[in-house]
Amino acid sequence: MPRIETTVVGSYPVPDWLAALPSEQALVDATRVVIGTQEAAGIDLVCDGELYRFDVNHPETNGMIEYFLRPMDGIRTAVTFDELMAYRALPGMKFRTRPPGVVDGPISSGTLDLPQACARAKALASRPFKFTVTGPHMLAKTLLDKHYGNLPDLAMGIAGALAQQVAHIDAEVIQLDEANLPGSPSEWKWAAEAINLVLDQVKTKAAVHLCFGNYGGQSIQKGDWAKLIDYLNALRVDHIVMENAHRPIEELAAFRDLRPEIGMGLGVIDIKATEVETAEHIARAIERADKTIGQGRVRYIHPDCGFWMLKRPIADAKIAALSKGRDLYEGRPRVVVA
Repeated sequence: MPRIETTVVGSYPVPDWLAALPSEQALVDATRVVIGTQEAAGIDLVCDGELYRFDVNHPETNGMIEYFLRPMDGIRTAVTFDELMAYRALPGMKFRTRPPGVVDGPISSGTLDLPQACARAKALASRPFKFTVTGPHMLAKTLLDKHYGNLPDLAMGIAGALAQQVAHIDAEVIQLDEANLPGSPSEWKWAAEAINLVLDQVKTKAAVHLCFGNYGGQSIQKGDWAKLIDYLNALRVDHIVMENAHRPIEELAAFRDLRPEIGMGLGVIDIKATEVETAEHIARAIERADKTIGQGRVRYIHPDCGFWMLKRPIADAKIAALSKGRDLYEGRPRVVVA
């Protein structure tokens, strides 16, 4: 294996033919296409494009919220008008007009079955496979809570359900995604406690992805990485998966304080731009990171976030650029897949 591995963060543009005529077989076929695209491009650690959570009724969040919460016990999906008004008065999820559910009892797994979703996709891969799960902080921030009384306890309730699921997931890497925390860094202590409850159940390699949002191809959180270094150092993970390509170059210096036991996943593809990065561009980004945070600290390169907002030809070209840039930096000959 190369010193620096290539991977993707998670999502992939939903194929038009899947959205037009969704079915169980169409979903399997689309997943096969997404994984095959990555493998043909030389990606070392592949993902299913998060198509396992595809929901034609919720394309605006790529299934990253509803898929996890709606099957859980303790969460009611029928929301009254008074509850809608109360939710819209809350700070936080301003891009949502209604909650995915109302918490009116203790949260448990209910009918959620992540191990089967993972197994179905992993069976289609011939390379190491990564499975992604939305983290408890993000999920807690989207709900209307009428049971726990505070966000930290709600997040721990969700974390308990996710931990039960993760304990049975078989994937080379299990990645938890927290897209809201960068905009609320003061919440890092209870967010770390909740996510570690889940991470502790990972039997293989655990990873955490953070970004400043990718809604409509735009950032929706403001802040900087320096405010979250304590959170990152508190994580019980093998590596982190970070947004760097769309961020100011000087922010890289914050990762000098990352615990040496935690591998750095460096974002080198800007998913908020349609221009495709060259191999030289990616090689320079790796070189810059090695000089800034230390030789050998970068263990993975990847896009800043998921590709779901882009058109497939652009996403495919950006995926192909990852291995080309890594190989150029490491001086490895290119192997063309027939």
